[in-house]
Amino acid sequence: MSEHPVSERPTSGDLALPPVTAPYLLPFHYGALHNIGVDHLVDPAPVRALLAERHPDLSAADFDGRACVTLNYQLYFAQYPNGAAVIQEIEYSVVAYPAASAGRLARLSYGQYARGYDQTKLLGIARLHVLCDSALAIAAGTALYGEPKYPAWFEVTMPSLNGPGGDAWDIVCKEAVLAGDGIERRERPLISLSAELAGLPRIPVNNTPVTGYGVDAAGRPLAGPMNVYQPYQYIPLGEGTEGGEAAGRVRLRVHEPSSPVGADVSALIGDGSAAGVWTYQSAPVAAHNRPYYVPRAGREQAPVPGR
Repeated sequence: MSEHPVSERPTSGDLALPPVTAPYLLPFHYGALHNIGVDHLVDPAPVRALLAERHPDLSAADFDGRACVTLNYQLYFAQYPNGAAVIQEIEYSVVAYPAASAGRLARLSYGQYARGYDQTKLLGIARLHVLCDSALAIAAGTALYGEPKYPAWFEVTMPSLNGPGGDAWDIVCKEAVLAGDGIERRERPLISLSAELAGLPRIPVNNTPVTGYGVDAAGRPLAGPMNVYQPYQYIPLGEGTEGGEAAGRVRLRVHEPSSPVGADVSALIGDGSAAGVWTYQSAPVAAHNRPYYVPRAGREQAPVPGR
């Protein structure tokens, strides 16, 4: 029995898989991921208009008459045969699905969606802006997934086992430009996100794989699922149009309304309150512990500091 090479195997559908061009390999494996996302329930009319322009094959999810726009920040680590990379990015997206697959979707509330009830995973993120601090990741995301990805850089404070404790996130996204093989930082802030989450109840949710929608250079829609291997922590903030009392703990600010991402955040969200937050932080795999004093053979012991 002969075997077809992967690229030549017959398929049952009408579409071949999108190409994976050198030097890329898929799937892309994350060594660690630290992630916070914030969802807003908004007026669907401007969302639908923007989707018709940017993702004409997708329809906005309808959560009791509201659309959902989501902004998520990621810090991730990738290990390669010849080294490693630490990358940061923000995705600003609309929760949407392929219009041709509408008949496969169950009717869900936002709260059900946030808890992972859509097991078709057709409700994915239609990316409007992806801002990233790595020229390599920008090139890969654009080529492989049709992401609208461009340079930025970040000033960030987040929860960490190597920090003083607490559960606060503060992310400032600043302007950058591609320069040679890297990016050149500018000082102009574009948008920022802050969240003080200490004491808020959270729910472990199985909401992945997250399907990310993009458009390739020929205008064909692409879908790329991303698996996360442990549950996310979901924090409901009232889940209604105006959010609940806890929504005041989360703030999204536009610093530069004339920037592409600032203009779209202003147009779709404005001063609206967040409906929900979701976070994920990779567990540590090792710990280097506090040292202790070793007795010195045949010598007078030094006094212990603080005694």
